[in-house]
Amino acid sequence: MTLQELGAAIAEAAGPAVQEVFVERGQELVLRATRQGLLPLMALLRDEPRLAFAQLMDLCGMDHPERPERFDVVYNLLSLAHNRRVRVIVSTDEATPVPSVVGLFPNATWYEREAWDMYGVVFEGQSDLRRLLTDYGFEGHPLRKDFPLTGHVEVRYDETRKQVVYEPVALTQDFRNFDFLSPWEGMTTLPGDEKVHLTREQRGQLEGPQ
Repeated sequence: MTLQELGAAIAEAAGPAVQEVFVERGQELVLRATRQGLLPLMALLRDEPRLAFAQLMDLCGMDHPERPERFDVVYNLLSLAHNRRVRVIVSTDEATPVPSVVGLFPNATWYEREAWDMYGVVFEGQSDLRRLLTDYGFEGHPLRKDFPLTGHVEVRYDETRKQVVYEPVALTQDFRNFDFLSPWEGMTTLPGDEKVHLTREQRGQLEGPQ
């Protein structure tokens, strides 16, 4: 069965839960699903013997701030029995929760916590939605496209107070200039290699008789 045939079979079995099916780069089956149909679809992918996508390998977020539903939640599943992978994508906004898949894939707790921490995506039914990679007092969600590159606060250890303190970010420069060139792009000739661009005759004239 080709990936196109597999996608068509899944879409037929899942019904309206699947909005779109396509093959990415000729080798990755992708299903775009509705939030309401996510759990039945994931259960079908896991439990149907012809599919047997029994392992949730990854769950991550993507931010498209120009869209009304700016976030994509991406699920990557693996079938060891059939040596196949499938990607499921669900869209949502800042306020609408996505159903948690922890009841189907217990390891999803860590991934859902990370997606909430980094993007602010809320997972309905997830009982342990705590910060994972940032500090507990962190404000905002750092992988959103509109999150400032400098952050909102900076952390330092105060020797007089003997504790870690949070302070508003204070930039020491009003602006910074970058030429965006790596050392290899910005330097055309390394020191000591000036003669590399000369012909053999020119190098001989500079070096003199041996």
